[in-house]
Amino acid sequence: MNTEIKIFVPATVANVSCGFDVLGFALDTVGDEMMIRKVSQKGIKITKIIGQDLPLETHKNVAGVAALALLAKTDTNFGFEIEIIKNIKPGSGIGSSAASSAGAVWGINKLLEGRFNTTELVQFAMEGEKLASGVAHADNVAPALFGGFTLIRSYNPLDIIKIPTPNELMATIIHPQIEIKTADARKLLKENISLKEATKQWANVGGLISGLYSNNYNLIGRSLQDYVAEPVRSTLIPGFNDVKKTCIDAGALGCGISGSGPSIFALSKGEKTALKVAEAMKAVYDKIGIEYDIHISKVNKQGIKILDIK
Repeated sequence: MNTEIKIFVPATVANVSCGFDVLGFALDTVGDEMMIRKVSQKGIKITKIIGQDLPLETHKNVAGVAALALLAKTDTNFGFEIEIIKNIKPGSGIGSSAASSAGAVWGINKLLEGRFNTTELVQFAMEGEKLASGVAHADNVAPALFGGFTLIRSYNPLDIIKIPTPNELMATIIHPQIEIKTADARKLLKENISLKEATKQWANVGGLISGLYSNNYNLIGRSLQDYVAEPVRSTLIPGFNDVKKTCIDAGALGCGISGSGPSIFALSKGEKTALKVAEAMKAVYDKIGIEYDIHISKVNKQGIKILDIK
């Protein structure tokens, strides 16, 4: 049995405009690194966090809570230590808490020689998300664990479907340096929506899934419309409407809020267009005067990757 593993855990884009709480995809160029090692003492200990000021206490850390949920389903007489290099900023809207939660359970499961399947790992990781946002949603942890695009068809019972990704599909993400907490962003959402809005929303989910399966980039673009979360959450993001317009003008298939924001994502066909979209995003925020990070990435079809194992 291996006793130590180092992994890369991808950032993720959730909701993907029309798929609130049920759609997400993994990124390839930005993510956290985690080191997990087996130790003789039972339980979970967070020993080090580099890059962000986050709690080391196991019950206050999403990685610790997710890992404890996994261990509760085992009869091991040993435990694990976790180190985290946080490259995904909390509150960025690209799955910071999901990366810690998913990475912890995936790495431990590898050291336990794969006792749990990927859907079970999602269930454990959702406990970390519940700590972070108050809701055990899976649209970030599922793509981190499965890779690529994922659809959560059902939460009870948990039913996750991995969706094919067209090879030329590229994501461009801008992260303005403001923080929006997921729990706060959820409070803005209406408890009920009209039948008219709901019909348009689920039609777009069907269109997006069909476009991904059929490599129909135009259909993917036409389906990236959100009638549920974006109309209210966009008010929290300075320059959102300008970014969306300039991205479309630059050739993006579509543009929307990544998770609960403040990051904004755009999908494009090909790297050349994705780079043009990045320049369009930069121009808007340079004018506003808010600092930002930019990420350009293929969709990560693998998910979590092993960097080293001993």
